[in-house]
Amino acid sequence: MIAPPATSLEQMIKAQAFGLGFDLVGITTLGPVETSAAFEDWLASGYAGDMAYLARGAEKRADTRRPVPGTTSAIVVGMDYGGREPAGPVARYARGDDYHDVMIDRLNALHRYVDTVVGRQIPGKAYVDTGPILERDLARRAGLGWFGKNTMLINPRLGSFFFLGELLLDLELAPDAPFEADRCGTCRRCLDACPTNAFPEPRVLDATRCISYLTIELKGDIDEALRPVIGDRLYGCDVCQEVCPWNVQFSRGLVEPAFGARAAIANKDSRTLAREILAMRDEDFQAAFRGSPMKRAKLRGLQRNASAVLSAAESRDSGALDDRRLNDSSGLAES
Repeated sequence: MIAPPATSLEQMIKAQAFGLGFDLVGITTLGPVETSAAFEDWLASGYAGDMAYLARGAEKRADTRRPVPGTTSAIVVGMDYGGREPAGPVARYARGDDYHDVMIDRLNALHRYVDTVVGRQIPGKAYVDTGPILERDLARRAGLGWFGKNTMLINPRLGSFFFLGELLLDLELAPDAPFEADRCGTCRRCLDACPTNAFPEPRVLDATRCISYLTIELKGDIDEALRPVIGDRLYGCDVCQEVCPWNVQFSRGLVEPAFGARAAIANKDSRTLAREILAMRDEDFQAAFRGSPMKRAKLRGLQRNASAVLSAAESRDSGALDDRRLNDSSGLAES
């Protein structure tokens, strides 16, 4: 009788990660970051806009061993947030609970599991979109996907509607093979569909023209020339993901309850939500969006966006009315 192969530590960690609700798991070795120079060029081009915090800790971003000295390996995870949900005024990722909190809690639980299995406390730290780490680089090296032309990490089985997080550990782990292929081919649907032409070239995003930046990170007024094309988007944008063939084919419906739309957002069109936000006082905002990623824009940012949405809607209504009047007049002239 042939004995079954022993389960490796890496296999046990991945099984536990899946059990905690993560949809993708890979392991990589920490070290110099391949995309560091490209990131520095991107900053130098001014594409980060007001996001000055991205330039801080640049030396740490150049090598993934630096954020947590002594760490040698990263467990990189992805968590799906439901790419099949209907489009709406709020980007899909921001409709429910704050993904930072949800994922950090589970990565910390994974850390405790590793401690238990190894039999000692392993120094390390979990990150989700908050540390000086180029996460896409780590994820590609861990085999989770490739960089799409819209700059998103795309997984061939899941598309791109997922969050990334990582657990950096002072523990030697066998790495997975990096994802080497580029599966975008000649497709440029994401580039052509962007309402604000925010991609100066494939895999380069000018954040200052991106609707997600304009409705979330920008602190001042939105450029008047861009307001009409923002349309009914109050917070974030999913267009470049919606048109991606990998998402059309492989994105999933919402499974994680924490990412379901909260009452303040659910089943509301852009005008209704915009009017409600404009009527909010700070205490109303705090109650409605407690534990939500939308708090990042603060009430004043959401009210700025709401005003832009309603102004654009009024302009469209006025244009439609003028068109109807013109058609009516043409009809009368012919009769």
